[in-house]
Amino acid sequence: MNTTIRKIGNSEGVILPKEILDHLNLKAGDQLEIVETSKGIALRPVDDSFGRQMEAARQVMDKYKVALQKLAE
Repeated sequence: MNTTIRKIGNSEGVILPKEILDHLNLKAGDQLEIVETSKGIALRPVDDSFGRQMEAARQVMDKYKVALQKLAE
């Protein structure tokens, strides 16, 4: 499958076909890692599960800050 580099505002980008996005379960807003290989470049989805877990932990800690401080005594 081929695609073309296109001008997008002040940048340039590649439009990924819907079939590829569906196959990889990707959607707008998902992050991709660009890896340079000996044959060119490879795109890989970024595993952000750790980041989501840390954000959830921060929210819980903020919500229960007083209770957590009491438990730490």
